[in-house]
Amino acid sequence: MTPLRPKFITFDCYGTLTNFQMGPLAREHFAGRVPAERMEAFLGDFTAYRLDEVLGAWKPYAEVLDNAVRRALAKHGVPYEEADGARFSDAVPGWGPHPDVAEPLARVAKEFPLVILSNAANHQIHANVAKLGAPFHAVFTAEQAGAYKPRMRAFEYMLGELGARPEELLHVSSSFRYDLMTAHDLGIRDKAWVNRGHEPRGNAFYGYHEIPDIGGLPGLLGL
Repeated sequence: MTPLRPKFITFDCYGTLTNFQMGPLAREHFAGRVPAERMEAFLGDFTAYRLDEVLGAWKPYAEVLDNAVRRALAKHGVPYEEADGARFSDAVPGWGPHPDVAEPLARVAKEFPLVILSNAANHQIHANVAKLGAPFHAVFTAEQAGAYKPRMRAFEYMLGELGARPEELLHVSSSFRYDLMTAHDLGIRDKAWVNRGHEPRGNAFYGYHEIPDIGGLPGLLGL
């Protein structure tokens, strides 16, 4: 294939670059309260409610997580405890990258400006980005945009701040539902799906390059 030559490479952060540990943390935190035979269903509901919580008007990420926890617990008949939501929002800044991220990301950063668009609070994201081991041209959050992905408004904010057109980007994400479907709808032609196994295989309609991890990114760029 002809190497991609974007003006900017834009990334989802949590799950794609940062090892997003919301599921394992929930499994550990609720181990004594959610019955083992219902834990997988509970984790699936917690994931679904987090998506549902970001589809409306912007609210603080701590509130997104707290509401999702409350709703998942209520569905399974488990009482909410006061510290449940904070356990998750407080943990996020401590999470580091997947092991495949640092070296190829640093290599790509020598040739292309890197950008993050993340469903994060301003106070969280920079601790995670600092652990990635590569310089970033810009880091944008849902708090700055006033909208969470997958809403178009989040991507439009990023494009406006960069002064870029959709066709000038390569957008990299491990999520179709949060990133790549919206990127397609906005006209971002070049997309890379990092197949980390937490979403089903995508639909070829969306026109993406599949890579198993960030180690596959330099090859898309001819590096």
